[in-house]
Amino acid sequence: MERNGFVTDLTTFTKQYLEENESYFSSVSEFIFRHPETRFEEYESARYLAEQCEQQGFTVERNIGGIETAFVATHGAGEPVIAFLGEFDALSGLSQEPNLASPKPIDGPNVGHGCGHNLLGTGAFAAACAAKAYLEANNLPGTVKFFGCPGEEGGSGKTFMVRDGAFQGVDAALTWHPSPTNSIMSLSSLANYQVFFRFKGITSHAANSPHLGRSALDAVELMNVGVQYLREHIIPEARIHYAITNTGGISPNVVQADAEVLYLVRAPKVDQVDAIYKRVCKIAEGAALMTETELTIEFDKACSNYIPNRALERLLYDSLVEIGVDPPTDEETAFAKQIFDSMTEGEQKDFLNGMRGFGYEGDGSEFEGKYISDVISPYVESDGILAGSTDVSDVSWVVPTAQLSTSTSALGTPLHTWQMTSQGLSSNAHKGMFRAAGSMALTGIKLLADPGQLNAVKDEFKAFSQKHPYTCPIPKDVRPSPLQKA
Repeated sequence: MERNGFVTDLTTFTKQYLEENESYFSSVSEFIFRHPETRFEEYESARYLAEQCEQQGFTVERNIGGIETAFVATHGAGEPVIAFLGEFDALSGLSQEPNLASPKPIDGPNVGHGCGHNLLGTGAFAAACAAKAYLEANNLPGTVKFFGCPGEEGGSGKTFMVRDGAFQGVDAALTWHPSPTNSIMSLSSLANYQVFFRFKGITSHAANSPHLGRSALDAVELMNVGVQYLREHIIPEARIHYAITNTGGISPNVVQADAEVLYLVRAPKVDQVDAIYKRVCKIAEGAALMTETELTIEFDKACSNYIPNRALERLLYDSLVEIGVDPPTDEETAFAKQIFDSMTEGEQKDFLNGMRGFGYEGDGSEFEGKYISDVISPYVESDGILAGSTDVSDVSWVVPTAQLSTSTSALGTPLHTWQMTSQGLSSNAHKGMFRAAGSMALTGIKLLADPGQLNAVKDEFKAFSQKHPYTCPIPKDVRPSPLQKA
């Protein structure tokens, strides 16, 4: 493992480090799980994780980009600069007792880690710590950074951080996401805009003087009808979602003077999103004209489409294979079966589709009679598009970036569900977390041990950047906003 004091068996070093610190990192994951917080209000999680970075010997800079819960932890000096991206925000409406196969919210705020970000943030932190330990063990030049990235769920925290220059000087960025599969996330993703449309009318008695009122709720409903007709006339890959965030009250005998709807527009490219968004704005303006109400449009957030770096993905895939997959225990299989049985028939039949979004390649035959993935999917440089969005995308426009996914949940488990939350502290979830940490750490260590391996990564990124200059999709005057509570 050593030659003249230099560690040469990188895989063994990585595995040993994570095994020796398994209990510690599992406790970090549990703390974040037990303190679920929604976007840009992750005060406990961010404070705790930043303090853990300091205890591990990192220097921490807080309030990155003016965001209270964003931070960057740094160790070392010089090049290369390898970054690990961690998230820790949770989702509203997904409180759930862990390790149960039936829904049971925890007493308290109805918030839970239904996307596994307690695992995501901890796994990236563990990878950064392992890479730091390698630098120290070998007295090597190089810099390891861990980015504490808030507000991924509906907030595009990383996009704000990119806009404000947080990732300048980084040579490569690595991250991951929990899922039911072990694979490289080689697909692009959908860019998006999220925008509030607020209508202001005139209140009145709905029976005695309805002619004097101007209904903001009518305007919202008319806008929604207009957008429904628009759906037929946009590209098939696009998506338009909405939520009525203010109906104007609960009294039907009052003409509602205030109403609001939040729209999320997605498409494969930012310019496609922008074109659809402008049409949605025209529909909103028409609804305001029809109801004689005033319209205010407030841009909330946006993110770009993800740009895979194939050279970095190949390194990450090789590391995933070297770290390997331990077979599930009988207890893990039994719990996964209970989770699988709790899903709808449609979710069970469609289990491969969700995995393909995370880079799975195959026909599913290797999962016959199984409830947990114990294989690594082949790596394929896919031109496909994940039917979802991520703020990792904007990092990928300014830094060579690669992502993987590891199996932390039963086959078929959809994200943003109580079942995903329930599995967030399971032994299978933590095994997947350490698998991801090991794969990212090993990739980072390879780049630190042999910076020449970055050449192909940088060449690929430079070739793309020269043809596709980056423009942040969030206007400069827009600030991150916490989740509006119902």
